Amino acid sequence: MSLQGRVGRAYGTNVKRALGVQAALEWAFRVEKAQLDLPPPKDVTEEGFGFGLEYVLLQRAALGCKVDGGQHKMGSYTHADAEVIAATVAGMPDSLGGIRMAIRVAELARAGLTPDWMPGAMPHCVPVEMKRNQHGERATTIVVGTERVKTRGKWRTVEVLACPVIWRPYREQIEAARRAYDDWWQALDWVRDGLNAGGLLREVEITTAMPKGKPWR
Repeated sequence: MSLQGRVGRAYGTNVKRALGVQAALEWAFRVEKAQLDLPPPKDVTEEGFGFGLEYVLLQRAALGCKVDGGQHKMGSYTHADAEVIAATVAGMPDSLGGIRMAIRVAELARAGLTPDWMPGAMPHCVPVEMKRNQHGERATTIVVGTERVKTRGKWRTVEVLACPVIWRPYREQIEAARRAYDDWWQALDWVRDGLNAGGLLREVEITTAMPKGKPWR
């Protein structure tokens, strides 16, 4: 146990572990293996669809104490703070993407990833297709017409060739990737505010640290 932890216990205080919201999400979903318990469809009334924040609170009240999740997990136990974080994510409002965004936030956290906003991407004009032969690589061409030309005193019909091109990556593709990153950032901001406002975390403190907003700027 660290000196800070020993001092905290000696004086009866709870020394919390400070984490930014992204780090807290990765701890909950990647380390503690918290599950995202989503609400059942509105037309389903059967029980057994998992549990959410209310269940966590009831369980804590029944126990009357906290359980030390620690660094080494026993069996399938998931730290209670991780359950609170997962339950908060599951309550993602529809204005921020609802269940779809909740799943995306959890999946990215579980993989320890940040959304790809395509850093440095710029549309470039490139051939639609390339072909390689014994002479090297060249762009594929197509016939777009014919012309009459006079060579060596004779008129001949020759094909007019063109190379089809495309812009890659598409500007719309870059913009979509950056909108998706911004939507994810807004969702994390909501989760951070919700966890701090709820005051339900016992061993984790959510700091103001956030991933960089609009890093492409």
